[in-house]
Amino acid sequence: MNDLLNYKIGVVGAGSWGTALANLLAEKGFNVTLWVYEKELCDILFTSRCNQFYLPDFELAPGLLYTNDLEQAIKSKQMVLWVTPVKAFRELFSQGLLFSDPDTIHASASKGIETHSLKTVSQIGEEISGNLWGGGAVLSGPSFAKEVIRKMPTAVVVASKDSNSAAVVQKIMATPWFRTYTSDDLQGVELGGALKNVIAIAAGISDGLGFGHNTRAALITRGLAEIIRLGNFYEADPRTFAGLSGIGDLVLTCTSNLSRNYRVGKEIGRGRKLEEILKNMEMVAEGVDTTKSAFSISSANNIKMPIVQEIHRVLFENKPPLQAVKDLMGRDLTKEIV
Repeated sequence: MNDLLNYKIGVVGAGSWGTALANLLAEKGFNVTLWVYEKELCDILFTSRCNQFYLPDFELAPGLLYTNDLEQAIKSKQMVLWVTPVKAFRELFSQGLLFSDPDTIHASASKGIETHSLKTVSQIGEEISGNLWGGGAVLSGPSFAKEVIRKMPTAVVVASKDSNSAAVVQKIMATPWFRTYTSDDLQGVELGGALKNVIAIAAGISDGLGFGHNTRAALITRGLAEIIRLGNFYEADPRTFAGLSGIGDLVLTCTSNLSRNYRVGKEIGRGRKLEEILKNMEMVAEGVDTTKSAFSISSANNIKMPIVQEIHRVLFENKPPLQAVKDLMGRDLTKEIV
């Protein structure tokens, strides 16, 4: 670990999650540079050491550096952690490769599926860079930024096709209150982290309609079944979905107002329109775009995902949420088969 402390790390993305992870690393003693998209926010961070846009109640580590220059965040770094909206990752990663060293470890903490390519972040990375992402990693699991920055005990998983990369990122990210596990099921970990956001929207709609714990438990359980079905299509390890990036993240995101996706669903259940909700949100609710992606993948490959199908109809086809519930409950009776 002493050798790893010499690593210089770039974190790309200064939303709440990127800021919390950059702060965690800086507090461990790493030389960390956080890339900030908004020039105004970058200036604020320089002067106040507080992310007043996304984490306004927390003073950040004094050693954390900030930049609006992507090259400065990536050049000469031993590890780059990407924490951007999935829809922005392709362009930023393509730009960032111009400044990246060949042996830099790239890791992602973003959760979603690109809508036009239907690819996860690691798949986009491999498409663009080939071997440069071959040793890359993904960090996922039940982890709200506000609780991480408060040092509340948290457990996540680091997945990579390369066991050495997974072990390095595991050690770099681990603290006495932020426990990291490893996995070689990169596809399963990414799918679990992305698809749980769709089910979180469903859970929010349920609560917004005034339904109770029975309904939410059913959505979580049957939502997990749908995630496993899509995982099977991609030959992910089914055991992954019983872990932190599967049921762990699913339960967290479906049960808390700290979840942006849950909040979107809750407002829809209360009668608000998606466009109005998103217009007033400061951060991205990845589940909205992931619903499009999951619907496209499941429809094209005849994968049974009725909850995803109904959420797609509610979000993008103006189907009344209560009618979606009635249609889900009224489907043909069958065995409980995952």
